Amino acid sequence: MSAASAELKVTVTGVRHFLRRAHLFDAPVSDVATALTHHGYVQIDPLNVCGRMHDLILRNRVAGYREGDLMRHLHGEEGDPHVAIRRTAFEHHLPGANILVAFPEEAWPHLHAEMAARARRTGAWSGRLTPREKAFAPELLAELAARGPLSSEDLHDGRRSYRGWGASTLAKTTLQKLFFHGRVLIAARRSQRRYYALPERVLPAATLARPRPGAEETARWLVLLRLRQHRLVRLKKGELPLVADRVQAVTVENGLRLHCLREDAALFSEVRAGRQPAGGDGHVRLLAPLDPLIYDRRLTERLWDFSYTWEVYTPAHKRVRGYYALPVLSGDEFVGHVDPKVDREAGKLLIQGREVRRGHANAVAEGIRELARFLGVR
Repeated sequence: MSAASAELKVTVTGVRHFLRRAHLFDAPVSDVATALTHHGYVQIDPLNVCGRMHDLILRNRVAGYREGDLMRHLHGEEGDPHVAIRRTAFEHHLPGANILVAFPEEAWPHLHAEMAARARRTGAWSGRLTPREKAFAPELLAELAARGPLSSEDLHDGRRSYRGWGASTLAKTTLQKLFFHGRVLIAARRSQRRYYALPERVLPAATLARPRPGAEETARWLVLLRLRQHRLVRLKKGELPLVADRVQAVTVENGLRLHCLREDAALFSEVRAGRQPAGGDGHVRLLAPLDPLIYDRRLTERLWDFSYTWEVYTPAHKRVRGYYALPVLSGDEFVGHVDPKVDREAGKLLIQGREVRRGHANAVAEGIRELARFLGVR
């Protein structure tokens, strides 16, 4: 692989403008499929405090995005488990993590090694099947082959399973592991209930037939996936040789040495040419707590001078910002946070708390109204 291009030397402000563009904030794309291809995946989270994580991520990147559009893209308009759709994306876990994401179908071959590894490891949640689960698995797979997509409730036969944190059904724990191992996939969701099916009922035959890549090819794909997800990253010593032909080194005036994809490097030229963000410096966006832009907290502090931690799992008495506080991006600065909660029954968006830099209150208020409109409440 060829060496990376000569380093670009940039200012902190230049990096911020670059990241707005690279994360699609200044020019949202037209559909979910394009956003998935651009970022490599979108993290899925079931919590719905003021919209679900994946919807909050995509509403800032896809023009005209509606709440639930990602799930409609994955599973069809009605989410009917028995209606076949032409899929170009699917749900699975990131290799090396129990993080559920939506992947474009091109990711499938690169997941095999991790799925096989999970099937060999011990672990109550995603590891190898217990003797009881192993005995039950052929029966579950036969039912899915004969009847199509089914939920764990459809397959529950009265037997229970006990894991470290409590009891569940044997059908649910077995299906969950089979999903981690790639032997079943999620075909639909209804009220967050998963309907599983055999992979051939979910993904196109051509996708399933793609050759399995070697270990180095998948390692390269994983590094490129992180670059696509975050657009500007710190590469480890062993990662750079894998992707040297695809990346551009970037040195920031504060001493940070980062890398971006070569195809993104032209965005720095636009920044240097003085082209301003389409939304202007006063355009406010409320970001998802796990938005790819701020996922690396230490990098966020260095580039944006903004300290933020998602506190949903922090004990209430230790929270600084609030249960589900959303960072507020105004132009090329983070100016605070807002902690909203939607009351669906009353049709209102309640603000539990906020902390906003002086001079930005009116713009942030409009950002809150925009979120309320997205959620269909006042």
